[in-house]
Amino acid sequence: MLVGQFHRAVVGLSHDYAFSRAGVHDTAAHLARLADHVAAGGEAGAVALGREILGAVRGLPAMPDVPRRHCHGDLKISNLLFATRPVRGVCLVDLDTLGASTMAFELGDAMRSWCNPHKEDAGRVIFDLATFAAAIRGFRAVADGIVTAGEKTAIVVGLETVCFELAARFTIDLFRDEYFGWDPARFPSRRAHNLVRAQGQLALGLAVRAARQDALDIVQR
Repeated sequence: MLVGQFHRAVVGLSHDYAFSRAGVHDTAAHLARLADHVAAGGEAGAVALGREILGAVRGLPAMPDVPRRHCHGDLKISNLLFATRPVRGVCLVDLDTLGASTMAFELGDAMRSWCNPHKEDAGRVIFDLATFAAAIRGFRAVADGIVTAGEKTAIVVGLETVCFELAARFTIDLFRDEYFGWDPARFPSRRAHNLVRAQGQLALGLAVRAARQDALDIVQR
C-alpha cells in the first residue's frame, strides 16, 4: 500500500532527472557480457553456471510494452520502514535510485526481495506465492486505477527476468573475482560468495517460472 501511495503521488509529476543509473536493468547487455565470459572460458564451475543461466533465459516470456514512470528504483524490503500497532508502511528510504523506469523492474525487483524470506547468500531460496498475493493485493488496493493491464503482467515477467539478470551479474563477478561486499567470515573467497549468490538467483528465477501462471492470475484477477 505504501508503494502504491508513492506511485499515485508521483503519477502526474513533471521532472527531468539530473542523474540516472545507466544500464542498471539492461538485461540484454548483462547477458551479452556473461556470454563473452563463458565463451572465453575459465573456472569450470563458473562456465557451467553461466551456460545454465544463458539457457534459462531462453524461456523468458516477452516483456509487455509498458510506459516509463517515476520509480523508486530499489524497493528491497529493507528500504521500506514500518510502524507497529497497527503494522503499516511509514516511508521509503534510500532515494538515490529515484528515476524513470517501468513497473516490470520496480515491482518485479520488489517482489524478488519480498517473496524470498531467505537472504541472497543464504544458500537456499523459495518463492512465497502467499506473500506475493498479499503484496499485490495491497498495491492494487491503492494504485489499481493508474496501472494498466500490461503493467500488471509486466510485474510477473519483470520478477522472473530480474532474477536471471542478477544471476548473470553475480556470475560475471564470479569470473572477475569481484565483490565489494564479500563476507570473509562466512565465505573463503569472493568467488565462493558470488557462486552462492548466483546459484540462489538462478534457483529463485526457476521457482518463479514454476509459479508463473499462478502469479499472473494473481496480478490480473
